[in-house]
Amino acid sequence: MKKFLIILIAVIAVLVIAFMTVFVLAKTKVIFINEWFVDKNNSTIGVDLSSYQADVDMQKLKEQHIEFVYMKATEGSTHQDEKFAANWANAQKAGLPSGAYHFFSYDTPGSSQAENYINTVGDDLKGRLLPAVDVEYYGDKKENPPAKEDVIRELTVFLNTLEAHYGVKPMIYTGADIYNQYLQDFSGEYKMWISSLYTPLSWNYKGDWYIWQYLNRGKLEGYSGGETYIDLNVLNKEKDLNDLIVK
Repeated sequence: MKKFLIILIAVIAVLVIAFMTVFVLAKTKVIFINEWFVDKNNSTIGVDLSSYQADVDMQKLKEQHIEFVYMKATEGSTHQDEKFAANWANAQKAGLPSGAYHFFSYDTPGSSQAENYINTVGDDLKGRLLPAVDVEYYGDKKENPPAKEDVIRELTVFLNTLEAHYGVKPMIYTGADIYNQYLQDFSGEYKMWISSLYTPLSWNYKGDWYIWQYLNRGKLEGYSGGETYIDLNVLNKEKDLNDLIVK
């Protein structure tokens, strides 16, 4: 009996050490374990991209069983992604469900950011995926986070303006850190697209979600002249992609 307990304790110790090692390696971005938790053969997989991927062949992405794509359209009040127009047209031509996202700035008014998005994307989103807003830290914002009331005020203006214009509630993309600090009080109104790149989503986020961005080191064929990698996303198996399409 004593020998059995010693062996049991040793096995448990080895398993704990192995788990902690994997956890540390994942958190320090040495290994990427999320692919272990995503069944790509039985899931709805999508990508998000921007000018960083340079020239994108949407048909080639589709041939690799990519079933939806989000592309950057705008950032802040004045910036437009230089590849957006081409990506937007080519996704439609390929019959690939596609949406446009806006990178939210803490430094300019939500109203002018919404105007930038609408002027760039256009008035008709019928058949496209919901407009999305990317809310994350940038620059020194993590070390010097903006006041919550300021973020909520301007983000609300942005979201309400897009909803009034397009007749649909936008989707919010964010990570668990931003969600916990700013968004959990009001995000229940919106469909959520959550980024958790180094550990499974369920480890650090407990809310409802539609899309999980699980890897920023994906490699596919169909884009050239820019980044080697592309972001990979998976649709929640309990959700329907059609619920994200503007009717």
